[in-house]
Amino acid sequence: MGKRASRKRTREEFQEHSKVRALFPVRGAWSPVDRGQSETSYTRHVKPCSDNQRRLLEAIDTSNLVVAVGPAGTGKTFLAIAKAVEALESGKTTRIMLSRPAVEAGENLGFLPGGLEDKLAPYLRPLYDALSDRLGNKRLKTLLAEGVIEIAPIAYMRGRTLNNAFIVIDEAQNCTYGQLKMLLTRLGWHSTMVMTGDPDQTDLLPGLSGLGQIADRLSTLDDIAVVRLEDRDIVRHPLVAAMLTVL
Repeated sequence: MGKRASRKRTREEFQEHSKVRALFPVRGAWSPVDRGQSETSYTRHVKPCSDNQRRLLEAIDTSNLVVAVGPAGTGKTFLAIAKAVEALESGKTTRIMLSRPAVEAGENLGFLPGGLEDKLAPYLRPLYDALSDRLGNKRLKTLLAEGVIEIAPIAYMRGRTLNNAFIVIDEAQNCTYGQLKMLLTRLGWHSTMVMTGDPDQTDLLPGLSGLGQIADRLSTLDDIAVVRLEDRDIVRHPLVAAMLTVL
């Protein structure tokens, strides 16, 4: 008992005199360690944090084809998936189709073990994360098993006609012009397609990405919305916006 009491007293003295203190963010500034701001509770309807995000949400509501281009961290993918889930829950669509190119970010992972789903899982993980945030893991697994939500790589989209669906094409900057043209022509009746990407962060060889050219050409059509987000729309850590201005 004497040793136990001695150890307890030593811990209490250490905690009292320790120089280690918790970090608190500057009042009024966003910080990743501020749980009150960085970890907001779930809301049924996502609210925009900037004018361009508001334009993106309005474009998705009014247009059947939307192209959202802009730097990393502007919420392109999250907003698109949030609207897809909202459309599914409200009965405006009967299924969600998500597609993303299986392109590695500058390094070759080599052979991946397992079946097709296991091999594609690392590339499609960002889409699973966004869906899980809106639906929860249990419901997401149920909808995936029932085929209500389908996540597929770009390579398996040719020849399909997507009717009564909400389609999200993510990381479109890693697609060639031909691939994007093929994807755009998959749009069927009573469907909405949102294509997102950052032309400045392509992992393809210079000149191969077709997103910038596709966005410029589609912007001339009245029935298609092309929304361009900027550095001021970034909702990640403030350093992300600062770095993108110099990198």
